[in-house]
Amino acid sequence: MVSRYVITGSTGGIGGAVAELLREEGHQLVLVGSHRGRLDAVAGRLGGCETLVLDLLDVEGIAARGSALATGDSPVDGLVHSAGLAQLGAIADSDPESWMKQYKVNVAAAELTRCLLPALRTARGHVVFVNSGQGLHTNPGWGAYSASKHATRALAQALRAEEGPHGIRVTSVYPGRTATEMQRAIRRQEGAQYVAHAYIQPRSVARTVLAALTSPRDMEVTDVSVAVSGA
Repeated sequence: MVSRYVITGSTGGIGGAVAELLREEGHQLVLVGSHRGRLDAVAGRLGGCETLVLDLLDVEGIAARGSALATGDSPVDGLVHSAGLAQLGAIADSDPESWMKQYKVNVAAAELTRCLLPALRTARGHVVFVNSGQGLHTNPGWGAYSASKHATRALAQALRAEEGPHGIRVTSVYPGRTATEMQRAIRRQEGAQYVAHAYIQPRSVARTVLAALTSPRDMEVTDVSVAVSGA
């Protein structure tokens, strides 16, 4: 059966890999990203996808454009939150702007989810939060990012309890270091080399997301950690 999925962060990394896998299965996609050119390029490569340019720092924009996705006769069978922002730094050295920017981007999933709940309820849909290992523990220098990911974990837990009676399933996926452009930027901030083959590949995490989305209705995958092999 063909389903309709909304994917944030769909122009690269894990979100892009999720989009590729779902499209290979023949599903309808709404690709969400902040850059029109990149969105159009991915949509052109995958073929037949809807696109939505969305700035996750713009709460009013999320409300207006997100709600538009839930109108009409198009249910949302799945919502995959894969967009994120990571800025490292010790708490003593982190400015308020960095804290708030990361929190706004990484927890903006709350507003988009709220807007799509009517369509998700209609479809008895599934929400997947691509979180981070930092959403389960915290390391020095990761305070602001980790705090935002712990908040996203709490959001997913509350959503599961509130929307379960409406038939909505909620999954959080916690990947370790993954070979993405975000990871390249993180390694640069750490003053270390980026070695793509040493990390989890985006498509591997995407397969975990797909397994949760396509799991039988008599079960719910709630939390999945994905670690680098041998770590």
